[in-house]
Amino acid sequence: MIVAFSVAPSGAPAGGDAPTDASVHDAVAAAVKVVRDSGLPNRTSSMFTEIEGEWDEVMEVVKRATFAVAGYGSRVSLVLKADIRPGFSGELDGKIERLEKALGELD
Repeated sequence: MIVAFSVAPSGAPAGGDAPTDASVHDAVAAAVKVVRDSGLPNRTSSMFTEIEGEWDEVMEVVKRATFAVAGYGSRVSLVLKADIRPGFSGELDGKIERLEKALGELD
């Protein structure tokens, strides 16, 4: 499966202040580090991180990434979209390759 997710804190963390510039890059970096350290295929863009693997391993990484962000605010927002296709792997790149091929055929 492939999961695309975005996780961000809001509100002031317990015992601290929220960043004055409303930036969440430090919290996002903490989440992305968890994903990259997992060893699962992944990609991060300006708005989402994608991760590929089996259901239980992917969801465990998403859970750990969410908890990594929790210390940066009083609450956490998680947006998640999943492509569940049993029997397929390598789709993080495979889907993009097929799209690029189809686009090339349109020229």
